[in-house]
Amino acid sequence: MRTACSLRTSLAAACCAALTLAATGASAAATSAAIPGPGGAPIVTTVSGAVRGTAVPGGYAFLGLPYAAPPTGNLRWRPPQRPAPWRGVRDATSFAPSCPQNPTANPFLPPGTMSENCLYLNVYTPAAANSGEGSRPVLVWIHGGGLTQDAGRNYDPAKLAADGIVVVTINYRLGALGFLAHPALATRPGGPAGNYGLMDQQAALRWVQANIGRFGGDQHNVTIAGQSAGGLSVLAHLVSHGSRGLFQKAIIQSGAFALNQQPLADAETAGEAFAAKAGCPEQTAACLRNLPVADLVNTPFTGIPGVVDGQVLTEPIGIALAVGRYARVPILDGTNRDEERIFVTFGRAISGGTNVAVPGQPVTAGNYQTDVSAVLGVSAPRAATIAAQYPPAAYPSPAVALSTLVGDASFACPALQVDQLTAQRMPTFAYEFNDDAAPEIFVPSLLPPPVATHGSELQYLFDLPNAPVPGTLNAGQQALAASMRAAWANFATSGNPSTAALPWPAFGGAGRASVFSLVAPQPRLETDFAARHHCSFWGVR
Repeated sequence: MRTACSLRTSLAAACCAALTLAATGASAAATSAAIPGPGGAPIVTTVSGAVRGTAVPGGYAFLGLPYAAPPTGNLRWRPPQRPAPWRGVRDATSFAPSCPQNPTANPFLPPGTMSENCLYLNVYTPAAANSGEGSRPVLVWIHGGGLTQDAGRNYDPAKLAADGIVVVTINYRLGALGFLAHPALATRPGGPAGNYGLMDQQAALRWVQANIGRFGGDQHNVTIAGQSAGGLSVLAHLVSHGSRGLFQKAIIQSGAFALNQQPLADAETAGEAFAAKAGCPEQTAACLRNLPVADLVNTPFTGIPGVVDGQVLTEPIGIALAVGRYARVPILDGTNRDEERIFVTFGRAISGGTNVAVPGQPVTAGNYQTDVSAVLGVSAPRAATIAAQYPPAAYPSPAVALSTLVGDASFACPALQVDQLTAQRMPTFAYEFNDDAAPEIFVPSLLPPPVATHGSELQYLFDLPNAPVPGTLNAGQQALAASMRAAWANFATSGNPSTAALPWPAFGGAGRASVFSLVAPQPRLETDFAARHHCSFWGVR
């Protein structure tokens, strides 16, 4: 069988070394035993050294654990390397630095220090971490933020872990530091280059294989999960050869919005333009590696939709799914009712995997078709056809009409397409989050009327201590949150989200689509998802 280690490149060599380390650590995990530290604080011995955690409600947390060496200096824009070991007991009771990002208008900005030295993860376990069981399901959370923002510390999964699973949250390189493709950074002419953030995620998964048994987790029962760009990352790992065997289940939350990754040549052309703007007109790797971090994060860059680099991704995600070249694992995939509302509220839209401006502000009946054309990148006649399908008069406002149609085209119907493709080969469970009364915790207000939009479901799974507009769930919403956490934990355990109180049928495929509506207080099955989102119009039947 052809494996990632059969690829004769320096990237593959790094991959092989890390996999060898993971195999060694995994075999040692079964014999590892944790001991209580001062005041009962647990101490666990990882492959790299001992760490002391802290008690949290329902279990224990180990924060700021290094899973790779600092990607600084000559390691900037190189595959992640294994972390240096340490002597003694490392304190793991506070978060490590978050990865550099531009703080301007960033609703996901993590508090505390930001540094290039940011490849750390956090482990939350309901066990005392000293039983040596190594039998609990593991969920690895990949945060969103457009591959340019956010951090693992923004998600507190203690309540999710209390449902009987070990949860790992991770940082990974963001923006240009994580996803710049440039010919001067390629290991050879023509690639590979870019996708360093995805390589970081793979390194974190290898760390889990090597160490998670020491925290009560089962390295043979790992679920990868993520929202938005994190969900897109999960899709990338489903189709990446380098991720094979590192997980057994996948959860995709609002992640199907960018299934067509750009060719390496196009990404490198954009990378050269970025380098010139950032301060390297000579276009050399030495110049790029010597640039101040501030110059890199303050120069506009988008890592979405990613790049077919020839190593992490050998083809676009959508093509790989269509022809069946993806990991054979159970899948939980979903969207929220109107994903675009939070973006259109501020004159933006996610289209083709890119955050674009809505030129006509405010959106009116007069500029509606022009905005449709600009946002979707379609001709005037096609925009007229779309406007006829979504007439502004049929919606509370032209802006809501625009939000609805772009959400259908970019999120809802691509998610349905993913469901249809994966259900042909593996158990697939689909959902739509429909609690329109969910508190809006990322922005002060949305275009009316209230609706479940991008990110609305996160507060039902995690505590979000750094959300800019904290909200409170009412009793019915708390019941929904408990049901969702139980379903996510059940899926991580068995590959099926169903519980006694929440029977969740598998997706039935084209013509038999079973999409579960997550709505307070009692979720229920819906059968009109494709019709409500006009998916036939968008070519998904």
